[in-house]
Amino acid sequence: MEHLVNSKVKEIELSGIRKFFNMVADYENVISLTIGQPDFTTPNHVKNAGVTAIQHDFTTYTHNAGFFELREAACQFVSKKYGLTYSPENEVIVTVGASQAIDCTFRTLLEEGSEVILPSPVYPGYEPLIKLAGGVPVYVDTTENDFKLTAELLASYITEKTRCIVLPYPSNPTGATLSNEELEEIANLLRGKDIFVLSDEIYSELVYNGTHNSIASYLREQTIVINGLSKSHSMTGWRIGLLFAPHSVAKHLLKVHQYNVSCATSISQKAAYEALTIGMNDAEEMKTAYKERLDYVYDRLVKMGFDVIKPNGAFYLFPSIKKFEQTSFEFALSLVEKAGVALVPGSAFSTYGEGYVRLSYAYSMEQLIEAMDRIEDYLKSL
Repeated sequence: MEHLVNSKVKEIELSGIRKFFNMVADYENVISLTIGQPDFTTPNHVKNAGVTAIQHDFTTYTHNAGFFELREAACQFVSKKYGLTYSPENEVIVTVGASQAIDCTFRTLLEEGSEVILPSPVYPGYEPLIKLAGGVPVYVDTTENDFKLTAELLASYITEKTRCIVLPYPSNPTGATLSNEELEEIANLLRGKDIFVLSDEIYSELVYNGTHNSIASYLREQTIVINGLSKSHSMTGWRIGLLFAPHSVAKHLLKVHQYNVSCATSISQKAAYEALTIGMNDAEEMKTAYKERLDYVYDRLVKMGFDVIKPNGAFYLFPSIKKFEQTSFEFALSLVEKAGVALVPGSAFSTYGEGYVRLSYAYSMEQLIEAMDRIEDYLKSL
């Protein structure tokens, strides 16, 4: 009966990140720096809020967009943190993680043949959702531009079929961020055009120098902002995302969300309320630790001779391995087999990621020190 499966589903593949993670899972004594998951536990006060929600029987459906106080807290959070103004009544939706928010956005905005511009190398989760919604991903090579999509680079890729541009900053896999000036230039380029911006800001609380700024500050009516608590509050398994959009668009996004999941998990919503209010600054402690790890790993990689750009956000490094004259998959597999360290092949992040590997430093300093020692020994053997 497989021949009856939707052809679009058959054409997409599992994430290259997960495929490589699964491939090396059976190797013994491997330090895996592959998965983008904080190694911190969810803050205790947030966990307690979830327990209290269960004990008080907050276990029924909520409003499709999330219970009002949470939506209000979400709007206050992005207002205080990033200067964005959204109405809790009709301009924010609580989703099942940022991934579901992205899916809802593409299914709401795209029609068959709609083009979506992606700065590449890029998180592999966008392309399958674009294709399932009938869209066409259009990749822009940013490898010669410090992994940044700028207005100058973007302009030549816009066509009459362009429906959406994805701005995933801070970036997975590169950690790149855009300056206020760069965001404003993109906004000026797009203003008045029939083009949406999907601004994926899931790493917004993990910016090391300066503060995060959103293109919604400059292009509100054309922008859908996606955020969530997975990275900022180490709540990956709680599955809480936040989707902000002008009411004229949000009312349609809500329809797709409603028929997809009805609402986000009520218990997780209560924990999210605690995180966005009492825990508004919970990410600060994690960010301090990540910055220390970033400085350490970056310095070690540079001393080993890697060509690597020091990122300003997220918790990834994306060093080039082109000098070793191996594909990214060959290099990553050899590193596992001979050094016991797992990194993600850059090819998992589109063809423009070939020649690089992604290293997540969302791991303990002890693991990172050992991993760097092993990589250094491996390079000496080449």
